[in-house]
Amino acid sequence: MTFFPSLGYGGRIIGALIILVCALLLWLVIRALIARAVRRVQNGDTVFKKAHLAWAQPVFRPFDSARRVQRAQTIGGLLSSIAAGTIATVAVLMAIDTLGFVIGPILASVGIVGIAIGFGAREVIRDAFLGFFITIEDQYGIGDTIEVGETVGVVESLGLRITRLVDADGAVWYIRNGDIAKVGNRSQGSYVAPESPDAPVGTTSSAAEGQA
Repeated sequence: MTFFPSLGYGGRIIGALIILVCALLLWLVIRALIARAVRRVQNGDTVFKKAHLAWAQPVFRPFDSARRVQRAQTIGGLLSSIAAGTIATVAVLMAIDTLGFVIGPILASVGIVGIAIGFGAREVIRDAFLGFFITIEDQYGIGDTIEVGETVGVVESLGLRITRLVDADGAVWYIRNGDIAKVGNRSQGSYVAPESPDAPVGTTSSAAEGQA
């Protein structure tokens, strides 16, 4: 791609700058659109309750503003990061090509580095990948009481990599999303606490306490 061929190599430099400026403007527009969508989700906008957006409806529970806000921020941040990385990569490669450099070896080098980074950071990528689906599927959110293995606690924070719980003793647990093979959500459905082991058969724990 050549801009202003009459200017010689100076035209190539100007062309590369034009590409970078256009990429920056595109990123600003996309970021503004994502921020606007996130704000509408946080405010519970009804436009997101249409049939073709049924997959995202768990995000918009009107009775749980805190979890809706955090979920919207998490998804919005992920979308912004993906958009920024994609635009920056394409723009830089186009600018390098405009300057007259051969991008084939560069792409090969970037591919090798990407494989190395991906191999080294596979656990982080796995955590973020699973955290994204936990968020989208609304498996649990802020304020829910969940069971992860032998740990039971209230969700204080749900990020792409880490879920933070507080148990009954006040201990704070940081659990990597990639380590969660299964999770029980006591705040969904109709959870009933198990009876006290000292209670007679057929009586509830409250009744056993009254007899004591």
